[in-house]
Amino acid sequence: MTSILVVDDERSMRDFLKILLVKEGYQVETAPGGKQALKLIEKTAFNLVITDIRMDGMTGLELLGSIKEQQPALPVVMITAFASPDDAVYAMKNGAFDYISKPFNVDEIKAVILAATSKNDPLAEAKSISASFPEIIGESREMIKIFEMIKRVAPTPANVLIFGESGTGKELVAKAIHRHSLVVEQDFVPITCSAIPEELMESELFGHVKGSFTGAINDKQGLFQMADNGTAFLDEIGELTPIIQTKLLRVLQEREVKPVGGIKVQNVNVRIIAATNKILEEEIMAGRFREDLFYRLAVVPLRVPPLRERKGDVPLLVDFFLKKYSDLFGKEVQEMSSYAMEVLMNYDFPGNVRELENIIERGVALESSNIILPESLTLSTFRSGRADSNTSNAASPFQVVADDEELYSMGLEEVMAETEKKFLTAALKKSNNSKMGAADLLRISFRSLRYKVKKYGIG
Repeated sequence: MTSILVVDDERSMRDFLKILLVKEGYQVETAPGGKQALKLIEKTAFNLVITDIRMDGMTGLELLGSIKEQQPALPVVMITAFASPDDAVYAMKNGAFDYISKPFNVDEIKAVILAATSKNDPLAEAKSISASFPEIIGESREMIKIFEMIKRVAPTPANVLIFGESGTGKELVAKAIHRHSLVVEQDFVPITCSAIPEELMESELFGHVKGSFTGAINDKQGLFQMADNGTAFLDEIGELTPIIQTKLLRVLQEREVKPVGGIKVQNVNVRIIAATNKILEEEIMAGRFREDLFYRLAVVPLRVPPLRERKGDVPLLVDFFLKKYSDLFGKEVQEMSSYAMEVLMNYDFPGNVRELENIIERGVALESSNIILPESLTLSTFRSGRADSNTSNAASPFQVVADDEELYSMGLEEVMAETEKKFLTAALKKSNNSKMGAADLLRISFRSLRYKVKKYGIG
């Protein structure tokens, strides 16, 4: 069903448009202002936004700018009782789909909405873009931005620096850049800088000649020679020593390498993609990373978001890993229970996608039924790389529940319902009965919270 967000500071206009559009078969949410609208847009995939221009606080034109910055494909229709040619021109130049003056003809707005929703479906566009990147699972707006950046930078020879937390899939992004590049038929050669002993790093990068050091029984090509005319991927680039950084900088400047123990230089034509989970600007300030090398590598910086910033992709990733490990283990684990999925959606994933994969792999291995239940999930007690000293050795909360014999007299559904009701009540109290605030605390959508509050008759 096509989903529309109506934004207007006049309640009568919001109610009128909602009644009109619901009768036309649309799913409609409303917001009294721009800030509330942006919160809804963060949590819900709308097909269209209809907004008044003149509103208290954030104006409709300011809202338009924020929407186009976050979701360029989302169509926005502007309406106003104060028709201004300047406003109309500004709105259309800045990405508005159309501009309607009040009082408007009902048939006119129906036609505009039909045109806007049929011409540009953000959900369909997201699926279309993500289909070009089968190696990366994601349809969230954060990942769509990554895909669009890959498409723009891949055909160029520009060096790319990918940064992001461990486990976010930086090497997958690097491979996608190579696959969409003009040198896709050439080699993609990866090397993990932290995995190579310091004394061997120069040889691994630039090669060596026979007899140049103990153990060099033959000539050996380095990373750059192997990747000549192709792509070299340097993972964990922040681990390179100052000496190697200096030599790497020369390679990037001169496009030539000299093997360890060699005399002649060899010309190389290599596209460099580097990756790091460190904040290199801080490493530069601390004197551990060369600033000039940073700028050579980061011609195009590209940030891969952590999983907690793209929770909308969790169900897609879960389905992918469920199939992968069910096939691998020869089991018929087809799905995740709704309660188990909610546990995952409320989890921060300090280990990102890699941790989610491990959770699903363990769940499939341990589960005896064809559906993963909460007690089959094993979540880390670590958050952002820090362990809670009071809980690091504690049992999983699900194990504690499973060991409570009295709860078995209630049954799983009743236990989960009571637990959910308690959390909802506590969140509403903590947020001074603000449903939006409670939804943020519980990390669920406003729509989901509203449904649950009604379901349990809370407040």
